[in-house]
Amino acid sequence: MNSHLIMLLFSIFFIGCSSVHNQTIASKDPALQEFSRMLIGEFSSKEQALQDTTYLNIHLSMSRIWEEDKSAIWLYVEQAMDAKREKPYRQRVYKLNHPGKDIFTSDIYTIKNQDRFIGLQNESAKKAALTSDMIELKEGCTVTMKAMNGFYIGGTDADKCPSDLRGASYATTKIILKENILESWDQGFDKNGIQVWGATKGGYIFVREQ
Repeated sequence: MNSHLIMLLFSIFFIGCSSVHNQTIASKDPALQEFSRMLIGEFSSKEQALQDTTYLNIHLSMSRIWEEDKSAIWLYVEQAMDAKREKPYRQRVYKLNHPGKDIFTSDIYTIKNQDRFIGLQNESAKKAALTSDMIELKEGCTVTMKAMNGFYIGGTDADKCPSDLRGASYATTKIILKENILESWDQGFDKNGIQVWGATKGGYIFVREQ
């Protein structure tokens, strides 16, 4: 991720914050449908891992859930080492909205008793079993994205997303979403702003497999 995109990213945070309260989502919003289409699918960082051994081969799955809710689009998300897909290290629910012109948001939710939902994307019974009372919003961790000529760029709001992983005080996420490619850079920082986990050279590059 080059310096120009990083500077653009920070400007988007302020745009997102000013428009996030203007929720006017329609059930058939074509722009929101297009945004979700680019996210939904099975992705892999295998190509990046082969080129640079400091990156791991990670599998990322994002699938639609709760389609009866017409006010937003909900996704179930799993991330796992490719060799251990049956043991994901991250399970989340994302709520996608379109709060302003060219602005899209993804609220991030954790899942109670998440282990019972491993592989939900491939099992209709697990999908039916997951209900809205089983998720909890990660306050301050909403990702705000701006549409930019066929791609989307954005991330979390500065240091607002709390994290206690490996001595961190907060975490940040930066995203670039293009057709069939998702670049995601997650980093954790301590209270002094020193990075304590996450990639240091740039984001993980996930390429669509299906």
